[in-house]
Amino acid sequence: MQQHLFGTTGLATSALGLGAGQIGNADLAEATVARFLNEALDLGLSLIDTARGYGLSEERIGRHLAHRRSEFVLSTKIGYGVDRIPDWTGPCITAGIEAALQRLQTDHLDIVHLHSCPLDVLQNGEVIEALLKAKTAGKLRVAAYSGENAELAWAIASGHFGSIECSVNLFDQRSLLNDLPVAASKGLGVIAKRPLGNAPWRYATQPHGDYAETYWLRAQTLAYDAAGMPWDELALRFTAFASGVSSAIVGTASIDNLRRNAKLAEAGPLPAELVARLTARFQTVGAGWGGEI
Repeated sequence: MQQHLFGTTGLATSALGLGAGQIGNADLAEATVARFLNEALDLGLSLIDTARGYGLSEERIGRHLAHRRSEFVLSTKIGYGVDRIPDWTGPCITAGIEAALQRLQTDHLDIVHLHSCPLDVLQNGEVIEALLKAKTAGKLRVAAYSGENAELAWAIASGHFGSIECSVNLFDQRSLLNDLPVAASKGLGVIAKRPLGNAPWRYATQPHGDYAETYWLRAQTLAYDAAGMPWDELALRFTAFASGVSSAIVGTASIDNLRRNAKLAEAGPLPAELVARLTARFQTVGAGWGGEI
């Protein structure tokens, strides 16, 4: 599998990482989660991305992978949900980092993102100051931002962050075309989320109220030619090897899906002429679309 480097952060990862939101579901058995997480590492996924808001995700990663901590890059996201501390304040950032260290059973976090932090809060500077203070103290290696649109552009330009996380997929190329070139010029790492675009091809008709609805509507307008390739393969390879992407995280709690995704990523980049057609089509009909939060 192709190796990427997180820009100036020095964190090497494979093209494919794990989005660990779904393993936070309390209905999943602990034994199932343990097998799943360990298989992810066995398959070569060397980045695991979680968040404070992902249910039991952080706690389970700590419980089942603490003994393999040196084998993967650990990314989490904070800024909210700390008891008796207002969201998006310096104390909330500080407490969120401490809580993540405890739940993940580690003495340091590799990447810590401000999770969809509002623009005015970013510009105020308090949360960034708290994040950078924790970095100086050795509690995290890379201060990062996760989000889209104007907030993402501001974060990249600010010079405060070493990495970003944003949506990059066939149906959401705004960041790919506008923000990632700037991020690359500054040496930032990039975690691409939603590489499958929430898999809108699962639905023959519009899935009202579903997580995939916006991307389903976009897919109808884009009317891509999949070039005879399965949609999941086209989508995953498009994102995982897109210019400027350090690692693409796929969210799943299915071992079968995990194995298939790893196999698809092994095929490497799509042909350059196919990528050019897919990008040109998006620029023609979707250039005005915002990034999906």
